[in-house]
Amino acid sequence: MGASTDKPDELARGETLASVHSAGFPELLHQLGISLLVSTYQAGKLVVLRADGDSVNTHFLGFNTPMGIAADANRIALGTRSEIIEFHNMPAVAARLHDPPRPDAVYLARTGHITGAIDVHEMAWSTRGELWFVNTLFSTLCTLDASHSFVPRWRPAFVSGLAAEDRCHLNGLGMRDGHPRYVTALAESNTTQGWRDHKHDGGVLIDCASDEILLRGLAMPHSPRWHDGRLWFLESAHGALCCIDEHSAQRQEITRLPGFVRGMDLLGRVALVGLSQLRDKHPFGEFEGERQCGVWAVHLDSGRILGLLRFTGAVQEIFAVAAIRGVQFPEIIHDGPLLDSCYALPDSALESVEQARDG
Repeated sequence: MGASTDKPDELARGETLASVHSAGFPELLHQLGISLLVSTYQAGKLVVLRADGDSVNTHFLGFNTPMGIAADANRIALGTRSEIIEFHNMPAVAARLHDPPRPDAVYLARTGHITGAIDVHEMAWSTRGELWFVNTLFSTLCTLDASHSFVPRWRPAFVSGLAAEDRCHLNGLGMRDGHPRYVTALAESNTTQGWRDHKHDGGVLIDCASDEILLRGLAMPHSPRWHDGRLWFLESAHGALCCIDEHSAQRQEITRLPGFVRGMDLLGRVALVGLSQLRDKHPFGEFEGERQCGVWAVHLDSGRILGLLRFTGAVQEIFAVAAIRGVQFPEIIHDGPLLDSCYALPDSALESVEQARDG
């Protein structure tokens, strides 16, 4: 196992943020042409994983309860305790950074939308450019507009209305053909936190285009993903990577991993899956079996482990894992002097920009 190349970070209470990885994990990131974003609300960090030679460079950024992530080469959205923050790539800023290797993308904070504390879970952009996200507290899928905390767009048929009651623990969102299509919830409940009484075997996978429940009886499902013509998902309490069999329409288990699985991105025949330890006092902490925390790379056909990165310090819980395709060494800037002195202008205004004059 190799260690990350960044110096270990520390939380205020003195716990170290550090990681180790298998020998092939940096090369896998390089071959896929990606970097990874990992959110951990337990540690209050967004973690950037970047291949750096034969090591993985890990960069920890502090946020208030970071959870859902949507990311591509041009932008990143991050759901936090009461705000969705959007970052845009400004490649020209890389020339002002002096920490080699020079980043191939620099994401600067551009907007922050106050949602209130609604327990934002998974999120994704549609082909129309709308950011869709799971509003777990209100048991609904939402988008944003300039005037409101959130705009409810869909909720499960078994949820009768909007209420700040986390009735079913709606959590996962999967897109298909650029539109919201699949969601996961921990129970078919219409009462305040009613999912807690059914979390071991009450989970459902729903087609939100038809309102059809595709699978019932799941153990804490998360992270539905449509990929290469099949629907994949995680059955978290079993540590299982699963798909729906295209012939029987039943659950098919690919492999089991040593932790509570949650957060996944799929590239080619590779699944990048988040694992959490989960302490016993956690609402999901009754998970049985070995508990590790990190990102495991799994071959979708064989279930073989291709590589892994394991957190060894204070990070014990992961929510989201998102690949930035085509970007291998990103930098994310949320505050500080550089953000104060970088300006994004419309193309129509750039021709009027003059160089600063001395004096």
